[in-house]
Amino acid sequence: MYAGAAIAVDLFGHATPAGVAWLRCLGAAVVLLAWRRPGRAAWRGRGLWLAIVFGVVTAGMNVLFYEAIARLPLGTVVAMEFAGPVLVAAFGSRSLRDVLAVVLVAAGVVAIADVQLSGSVAGVLFGLGAAAAWAGYIVLGKRVATSSSSGLDSLAIGFTAATVVLSPLAFGTGAVWSSPRMLLLGVGVGVLSTVVPYALDQVVLRRLGQGRFAVLLALLPVTAGVMGFVLLGQVPSVPEAVGTAAVVVGVALRSRDGAVPEPPG
Repeated sequence: MYAGAAIAVDLFGHATPAGVAWLRCLGAAVVLLAWRRPGRAAWRGRGLWLAIVFGVVTAGMNVLFYEAIARLPLGTVVAMEFAGPVLVAAFGSRSLRDVLAVVLVAAGVVAIADVQLSGSVAGVLFGLGAAAAWAGYIVLGKRVATSSSSGLDSLAIGFTAATVVLSPLAFGTGAVWSSPRMLLLGVGVGVLSTVVPYALDQVVLRRLGQGRFAVLLALLPVTAGVMGFVLLGQVPSVPEAVGTAAVVVGVALRSRDGAVPEPPG
């Protein structure tokens, strides 16, 4: 996922962050449709509308995420995003362990945001917006995984719909279409950051509740930080590193044996 994000950062010099996010969505839709070829039943009824909403929310999350990493380090943004999944994981729980987990994550996000506000207020706001969208992705993803015969077919339909809905963002991709290499990289971002990880998400979400799924995501801030350092040369400051560590510990503390919350609504 974050190898794809590092490639996306390199594309920001040739397209807008939102435009790269749209290319990612387009690439994912093309690959998923060619792979899954959803049947007629998948294109009608309540399942279709659920897939469309899921796809648009997920693509919107990607747009916010790319706008954030265009302004802030990759690992920093991913750590901030965790405010969303942890709130989903802790929703409805009253155990002391879960309260402590939320406090640690909140403290980590505040520490990171305090460092970054002077550098990019917009980056912080985009990062927090991505956190809210990530929470929506987990809740909707669970419903898609359990309400349809194939979550991957719904994923293909959702990204196809999102590509159409967000098509105005394509105006920010002009230079990419003149270079086969950049276009291939744009599609590659869709495969690396969307097709592979989200397909695996659908497999995992069928077997785990959304609370336990959110716990497994604790590895992501560390992975993003490593990728940011190795591929982009991004070295976190001490407050950022401490804030990220607090987020990781908070997610790890989240009770794995607690009741799995039902999606709101």
